[in-house]
Amino acid sequence: MAELEILLPKMGESVAEATIIKWLKEEGESVEMDEPIIEIATDKVDSEVPAPQDGILVKRMCEEGDVVQVGQIIATISAEGEATTVATGNGTATQSEAPSAPAQTPVVPQPAPTATPVLVEVSGSITKNGPSGKFYSPLVRNIAKAEGISMAQLESIGGTGREGRVTKKDILAFVPNKGNGVAPAPVAPPQPASAPKPAAQAPIVMPSGQDEIIEMDRMRKLIADHMVMSKKTSPHVTSYVEADVTNLVMWRNRIKDQFFAREGEKFTFTPIFIEALVQAIKEMPMVNIQVDGNNIIKKKDINIGMAAALPSGNLIVPVIHNADMYNLTGLAKKVNDLATRARANKLTPDDISGGTYTITNVGTFGNVMGTPIINQPQVAIMAVGAIRKMPAVIETPTGDAIAIRHKMFLSHAYDHRVVDGALGGSFVRKVADILEQWDLDREP
Repeated sequence: MAELEILLPKMGESVAEATIIKWLKEEGESVEMDEPIIEIATDKVDSEVPAPQDGILVKRMCEEGDVVQVGQIIATISAEGEATTVATGNGTATQSEAPSAPAQTPVVPQPAPTATPVLVEVSGSITKNGPSGKFYSPLVRNIAKAEGISMAQLESIGGTGREGRVTKKDILAFVPNKGNGVAPAPVAPPQPASAPKPAAQAPIVMPSGQDEIIEMDRMRKLIADHMVMSKKTSPHVTSYVEADVTNLVMWRNRIKDQFFAREGEKFTFTPIFIEALVQAIKEMPMVNIQVDGNNIIKKKDINIGMAAALPSGNLIVPVIHNADMYNLTGLAKKVNDLATRARANKLTPDDISGGTYTITNVGTFGNVMGTPIINQPQVAIMAVGAIRKMPAVIETPTGDAIAIRHKMFLSHAYDHRVVDGALGGSFVRKVADILEQWDLDREP
């Protein structure tokens, strides 16, 4: 019987893994070519993996909630009509057998699978799977850690969830009786004085009976991991500049209705900021780089990511690829399109991959400035604050005067391994200069 192994496909630059969200097909069920069989989630984008041919889903190689590496086998299918043995709860079920046919050559590369060891308790921390292979959710593991419940005790709890999994209700019911005859958690042996110190552990949080425990959703987990990784990878330095954008505000107020009537699109400040960033990057390309060990990769393309807030409260960073190839009208249309599709969860993996520099608008929330975290593997990010009317001293032909001006702060965070203060500070100053010197007579 010829079987075809389905691998987790590559889903964009720097995407190495995906989380299994939902299986759309059961084992033994028929599938058609290009029919979705599984929903997966990469870095903030949900997508589907289709069947490469007609057939029967023979085996699912991973479960919902598993994290799978790109290129790893996720399922096998056989040509429809061939004899297929499918494991069931009562034994095996055999599909009808069609006349024999020459074995088909798989169209997907088949790397040798790697064995996955069963995870057990290590140094008092509860891992994803116990010795019996039973799966424990992050919420259950966090409660077990906070209550001092060992793996042996956790294994003894009768789960009421799917496939006997321990639920929040099960473990909370066990807590009052955890000391009744159950062996305590094993104590790790003392380490020699020469042994390296263990990595710093997160503090243990002890919720009370009045507290609500909310498990992070998938996107929040991804964001949390990405932010921690960025701070561990890059020594962050932030430079600030205050920009007088009075001319820019006056110009936008004058042309926004005209632009909407002509293009049917709203004209925000974001495309203006992106155009200024592109111009500054062309003059100072060493902020448009990435680090690979001891090598600096100077990126040829200028791909600007723009952090966007979602209705759920999470953030996503769609990317304008080759932003230097667009005029201001093109940037406005691209910004609106990406923002609309982000809010509707319609972005593709390509829409969020390949960024070389990121901008985030903290002014949207009324903030005057921020200290953004670099979006790895980039080396810099800029936060633009709220535009406010401020009294300012200005020079006039008859002397200094106090006037009401539109001002904003620009915050430039950069990786001090490869971007020094001179470059990082000069870059944000250059962006401010471009915005301050805006041409009031420019055509939209």
